[in-house]
Amino acid sequence: MSLNTLDIDKKPEDTRIVVAMSGGVDSSVVAGLLKRQGYDVVGVTLQLYDHGAAVHRAGSCCAGQDIDDARRVAETLGIPHYVLDYEQRFREAVINPFADSYVAGETPIPCVACNQTVKFADLLKTARELGADALATGHYIRSRANGAHRSLYRPIDADKDQSYFLFATTQEQIDYLRFPLGSLSKAETRALAADMGLVVADKAESQDICFVPQGKYTDIISRLKPEASIGGDIVHIDGRQLGRHEGIVHYTIGQRRGIGVAVGEPLYVVHLDARSARVIVGPREALETRRLFLRDINWLGDGPVDAIPPEGFSCFAKVRSTRPPRAATAWHRNGTLVVELDDGEAGVAPGQACVLYSSDQDDARVYGGGFIDRTERTDEAERLIQSVLATDATGRAPVSTL
Repeated sequence: MSLNTLDIDKKPEDTRIVVAMSGGVDSSVVAGLLKRQGYDVVGVTLQLYDHGAAVHRAGSCCAGQDIDDARRVAETLGIPHYVLDYEQRFREAVINPFADSYVAGETPIPCVACNQTVKFADLLKTARELGADALATGHYIRSRANGAHRSLYRPIDADKDQSYFLFATTQEQIDYLRFPLGSLSKAETRALAADMGLVVADKAESQDICFVPQGKYTDIISRLKPEASIGGDIVHIDGRQLGRHEGIVHYTIGQRRGIGVAVGEPLYVVHLDARSARVIVGPREALETRRLFLRDINWLGDGPVDAIPPEGFSCFAKVRSTRPPRAATAWHRNGTLVVELDDGEAGVAPGQACVLYSSDQDDARVYGGGFIDRTERTDEAERLIQSVLATDATGRAPVSTL
């Protein structure tokens, strides 16, 4: 079988590739590379939210100036370009769940939800309707053939590794997707953009949360969920009431600065009690997390997830996009993927993702993962947190305020 550079059994000129063009340097270079290699390239840009507030905001994507940049790149490359209005879908699938998750005391990852729904489900369907043999994106991750399917691997450039945000990609989607930048560094990508004469060669990096103006996510949540601003108590893990807050959405697990109380010792947010609108604080050691229970599992390993042996298997777990994978043991029990961290992690919050890998090296395979439903800490920290949760400030069982 004669395969082209994208592992497709066709000549490049007979291979149509839809490129998801955000208006940034990465996806622009993908379109340019594939055009240079002779592929039939079609650029598609999604308008995901009202671009009024983002037209002149550096680091945005999928709105305003970014759509114009994608169009200019397509003109430079001489490829057709389409803009699709996905605002309503984006609001329903990404923004609304983002707000709901914060109100529930979680720390959501909207980029994963966007990839799950809008980009790798809706856009992938559109690519097929356009007769494309594959959908290519500017993500820094690698994929390659593994038997009858393709598997995901970490990229060459560990500093740009986006595998954490792509763990929820299904096997069917992976087989159709291509990631041409996985073997390039960011510096090489920018050099290619300059060589191609693209206007975005020096464009700033896009922000993680593209729809949040000036990074103030609480403004978005307050508008969508006014009840999220209900105040409550700030309670020490030992039961002391230390002060008041103006809404749990202003806090995240592991936060130290801006808590709003001072007691002469460093305090961290160790738990958010959405049921009673309370922020529970304590010393750093109360953040040490050893065990994670994952929901909404997407398994990409060999065989089904329920085939994982009862004693579990050794792997490496990543609990935040900016942290390296750490040694762990994982097992599947009653529909839940349980992950035991060898050395523990601090500041792990429900709603975040936990992604599993074969190793901690740059060629590690992505096994998949899930969203953190709950965590277990040291026995003493668990005992103290549960004691606070069992009563409110009056000593009675708490009543929901949300």
